[in-house]
Amino acid sequence: METLSNLALGFSVALNPFTLMLAVIGAFMGTIIGALPGLGPSNGVAILIPLAFTMGLDATSALVLLTSVYYGAMYGGRISSILLNIPGDEPAMMTTLDGYPMARQGKAGDALVISGVASFVGAMFATAGLIILAPMLARVAYLFGPAEYFALYLLAFTTLGGVGSKNQAKAVIAACIGLGMAMIGLDNSTGMPRFTYGHMHLMDGVDFLVAIVGLFAITEVFFFIESHGKGSAIGVQLAKVTVPIKDLVKTSGSMMRGSVIGFIAGILPGAGASLGSFLAYMAEKSVAGSSGKFGQGDPRGVAAPEAGNNAAAGGALIPMLTLGVPGSGTTAVLLALLMTLNIQPGPTLFAEHPDVVWGLIASLIIANFVLLFMNIPMVKIFVKVLMVPAWVLLPGVTMISFVGIYSLSGSYFDLVMMVGFGVLGYFLRKLDIPTVPVILGILLGNQMEDNLRRAMVVANGEWTYLFSSGISIGLWTAAILGFVAPMFLRRFLKRPPQPLDAEAD
Repeated sequence: METLSNLALGFSVALNPFTLMLAVIGAFMGTIIGALPGLGPSNGVAILIPLAFTMGLDATSALVLLTSVYYGAMYGGRISSILLNIPGDEPAMMTTLDGYPMARQGKAGDALVISGVASFVGAMFATAGLIILAPMLARVAYLFGPAEYFALYLLAFTTLGGVGSKNQAKAVIAACIGLGMAMIGLDNSTGMPRFTYGHMHLMDGVDFLVAIVGLFAITEVFFFIESHGKGSAIGVQLAKVTVPIKDLVKTSGSMMRGSVIGFIAGILPGAGASLGSFLAYMAEKSVAGSSGKFGQGDPRGVAAPEAGNNAAAGGALIPMLTLGVPGSGTTAVLLALLMTLNIQPGPTLFAEHPDVVWGLIASLIIANFVLLFMNIPMVKIFVKVLMVPAWVLLPGVTMISFVGIYSLSGSYFDLVMMVGFGVLGYFLRKLDIPTVPVILGILLGNQMEDNLRRAMVVANGEWTYLFSSGISIGLWTAAILGFVAPMFLRRFLKRPPQPLDAEAD
């Protein structure tokens, strides 16, 4: 009954006309962002954070807008995957294996509809899991002390980006860069300035929103200038879009299996949608056995990974809301948004800000239905976005970034720092060093340091206190396994070779 009353509170917030409009706008913009090759949900949310502040949105409205963008981008990533054989983002990579062959066989419309329905099933499954599991996990989180929180933050650093990074050493370098930047500013315990070099603008530390917009949005502008200056063209013509009832019935089991696998992967910090889509695809391929034609245009090869990556996207919100630890790169950006609005995610969030949490959950349910009904009849409109030349797209992205950050702080120094982070992100990506651990270090570095200090004060400097409880030992074990396991799993996570032969290409 408590859950139902909380949902009623959530829908009373979400069905507010203004909030409902934000959910629809966010879903539409997210689908467009997801359809653009290379952008993805992390970049999309980071680009639009300044817009949320420029509009003066409160915490609930801003979170509804950006999570709708998040879900919409997960939907939209399939469009370029199926039509162009170019994943909109990394989780959509597995969709290309059977989606593009279906498009080459004249079934592009069928593939898009199947992927849209599968995305809806996966996202709704994850939202239901969020309703059931998040309050339970929030109650468990009350058992956490400083030692447990320190181990939890360590787990986030060792796992987030571990599977996505090609080199664990580079992931460590990125995390150290972020932790180093978190040390800039006034020491929380002594009030002494650290690494400010007498510069007043650095006394408050590095603003993580400036870092996020720089590392994602501005870096993306640099890469667009370098590689997308000539625009793009669609490789497969889209015929009339119909609803393939037979294929939807055939793939219903694939959608459910993919949703379960993806949701579990999403809850694990650092696993995320990429691993969820991969595991869902490989599991479905194993279930199909010799009856499947995976890699040649099997509808199940589209349904399973799409359900998996959307379920993982929703699952990643659970550790972010209940523990304050992001489960993916995009939820790290959302975590920064909440912290900027003076809302601390964690076990007290459900008690102190129930309107924010349950309004978000209700808005996600509404956004899922909006995306389902929007994506099928409006596929051709979204496809046209793939033809937008870079010279039109770039000025808009740049303008939103600069105006938004300046309206937030009114400081020219933040604009200069944002461009500096953009340059840093450009070189990091050139060196194949992931940027998400940098963001995570800036976000969680101070809290990690504070919890380590509290643990040492409680234990009078006895370091074994960090391993004094079953929860902390479990988290330390998971952190070590999360760091080591990708070294052995990476060869299985590489993209399989193109299934189409040279003549088909």
